[in-house]
Amino acid sequence: MLRWVRRFVALLLAAILVYLAVTVAQVYLASRVDQRDPTDAILVLGAAQYDGRPSPALQQRLEHALLLYQGGVAPRIVLTGSKRPADRFTEAYAGYKYLIQAGVPEKDLLLVDTGSSSWESLAAAKRVLRRENINEVTLVSDSYHNRRLQSIARELGITERVSPTQGTPTVQQVAGEAARISVGQILGYRRLFNATG
Repeated sequence: MLRWVRRFVALLLAAILVYLAVTVAQVYLASRVDQRDPTDAILVLGAAQYDGRPSPALQQRLEHALLLYQGGVAPRIVLTGSKRPADRFTEAYAGYKYLIQAGVPEKDLLLVDTGSSSWESLAAAKRVLRRENINEVTLVSDSYHNRRLQSIARELGITERVSPTQGTPTVQQVAGEAARISVGQILGYRRLFNATG
């Protein structure tokens, strides 16, 4: 009996390792995807802001969204991201202000400033997309987020493409993202983010 238990445990551990290895490969391969076919809107995932000024990570995403917008990928940009309790401004507003200063007309910008996680931001954005008759979006974030964002969007029923900022992800970024995706694919991303915040 003990021998069978050991075999079962060994097989279970092997299956988990294979699952994690496949997920790491999926994250890495997805990070290399850059889809620039026309969509209805470019959706920028939030990142930190400092009293209304975008952090370097958020600025990279905004500059990439601006490049896509100017290149005719989509006629509108949706900015997401809430704020921390002590902040005066949301990430979405910091992005809005940045793009206004870059010359994007106000009518082409939409703000979604609720949601403290990727899932919550995309869920809140979905309601705005439906209201504005936006059927397909280009998601902009860091490249190693591509796989998770695609999965969350599909879970929410959002038709998406991805066009990430430039830069090769680190091993640590890919491994951390693979761990989140591994759990999210089993539990569902809504439950994952409700559990982890």
